[in-house]
Amino acid sequence: MPNLEDWIPNRKAKPIFAEIRRRGVVSKFDLLEMSGLTSSTLTRMLEELATSGWIEESGLGESSGGRRPLLYRLKHDRGYVLGLDVSRASTRLVLCDLQLEKIDSASWQMTERMTPDRLLQEIEAAANKMIAKHGLDRGRLLGIGIGAVGPVDRTNGTMLNPLYFPAEGWSQVPIGPKLERMLGVPVLLDNGANTALLAEYWAGSQQYRHLLYVRAGVGLRSAMMSNGQLVYGAVDMEGSVGHMIIQTDGPPHPERPHVFGCLESFVSIPVLEKQAAAKLKQGRRSVLTDWVDRPDDVGFHHLLKALSADDRLVTELFTQAATYFGIGLSNLLNILHPEKVILGGPLITSNELFYQISTQVALKNTLYYPTYPVTFSRGKLSDDALAVGAAAMVVDRLTS
Repeated sequence: MPNLEDWIPNRKAKPIFAEIRRRGVVSKFDLLEMSGLTSSTLTRMLEELATSGWIEESGLGESSGGRRPLLYRLKHDRGYVLGLDVSRASTRLVLCDLQLEKIDSASWQMTERMTPDRLLQEIEAAANKMIAKHGLDRGRLLGIGIGAVGPVDRTNGTMLNPLYFPAEGWSQVPIGPKLERMLGVPVLLDNGANTALLAEYWAGSQQYRHLLYVRAGVGLRSAMMSNGQLVYGAVDMEGSVGHMIIQTDGPPHPERPHVFGCLESFVSIPVLEKQAAAKLKQGRRSVLTDWVDRPDDVGFHHLLKALSADDRLVTELFTQAATYFGIGLSNLLNILHPEKVILGGPLITSNELFYQISTQVALKNTLYYPTYPVTFSRGKLSDDALAVGAAAMVVDRLTS
């Protein structure tokens, strides 16, 4: 199979292609200014990219006194990419064109029966079905990107030891090599927070130099981007935000009892469920008692329903969790100073209360507030973010 880097063999043509992709539609004049190439060299690069089908002409731009410049854009159907989001509650597969427009998708619930082998078989069947359904040339399938629960080994394509998976076997899973053999295309792996941030970047945040992404759900996951590049550490950093110590004499981490008072001990779906069950056992009044037979049966969907009903107990629990989350965000802001913070995950997207309280607390505890002009937003892509970002990772590699 061809390496992704070899699809565009001319090294000088790669930054031209990358700039056209980044800007959507761009004039030859702007490309000349950006690239520093001579007019004849740039013309040759553009002709080469157009002949091989990567770009196409898109009319004429506005004149600045002379001839109207030619405009160029990506040829979206030159190739196709698959993006896979492997998360604790569900897994999603998307098929996208080069502009990351979604063509098709499939999803699976991560039940106790969804072992790695079973999931990979489902993914292989779904990918082949999508390609056949849309009549795509398999030779134009560039590869598949995977955004998985960390920690991951990106080099070897392995999911290491993620927490909270319902099924057995989700430790030391060589998901990259396995899918490469099954689908016959290159596979790239990164943690899901990084791929979600990539997706949000390409969905309209390219104007920001420093971006922070935090996802709050079953656990806490984060990613950072600076000058359009993801920031990596010596080890996978996706879950590190959850281990930020908020209160040294606080409760132990749900899965790591030797760690006390970290952010994930106060903010996660499992923690909220356990807190609600404990309060019901203490005799606290709540509409939850009408919906479950036992306190331990309380699930996240019950909590959201109670929150919508203005249940006092559940509102109290969400307010407390959002406050702690806001404190954690303020620590990140004080250390990293991003221009924009994108928040995602079920705790953010499923209710307004959590988002509003957490962002207000974060700002009030941030150095230089209110002059520090940080922007908060919810993710634009919601459930598709991690998978679409994984597909973006494959397109990015074309110009590496």
